[in-house]
Amino acid sequence: MAEDKIDTVSGQDCPMCSTKNLTLMEQEMEIPYFGQVFMFSMTCSNCKYHKADVECAKKNEGAKYTYDIESEEDLNVRVVKSSHGRVKIPHMITMEPGEVAQGYVSNIEGILRRAKMIIESARDSAEDNSQRKKAKNMLKKLQKVMWGQEKLKIIIEDKTGNSSIISEKAVKVKFK
Repeated sequence: MAEDKIDTVSGQDCPMCSTKNLTLMEQEMEIPYFGQVFMFSMTCSNCKYHKADVECAKKNEGAKYTYDIESEEDLNVRVVKSSHGRVKIPHMITMEPGEVAQGYVSNIEGILRRAKMIIESARDSAEDNSQRKKAKNMLKKLQKVMWGQEKLKIIIEDKTGNSSIISEKAVKVKFK
């Protein structure tokens, strides 16, 4: 990933704490096999508010990517997820887009680590033993996938077309 340029504006009004501690950043970058993107973020040094997103320089049509994780090497596959992207791990978790959704550039391992944190939080706040047991089993499966001992499917849907799984092995179909 080649870094092109970063624009920063500091001292802006924070929408959460109303202090002038918000820093806005825009980074333009070229992602191989995906194209030119803009990474946007805002971070408040006072209240730690943070919001980030990814947007393609050119308009894309909505897309759904499906990827079968079959080995440890698959964990290194590059992923671009906009705040509009929905990440699904069938029979396990769906990470919905929304007001607080973040955009990011990562890899499949990063997606699995995010899912793991959400499942751990659900396990820790579960009211009954069956919910805790289900979460524990999901965490065991995720760990086995990260060790290359089990297979798993990951799906990213994005009506804006600003998300992608960058691999020839990824299956892409139109999504509205």
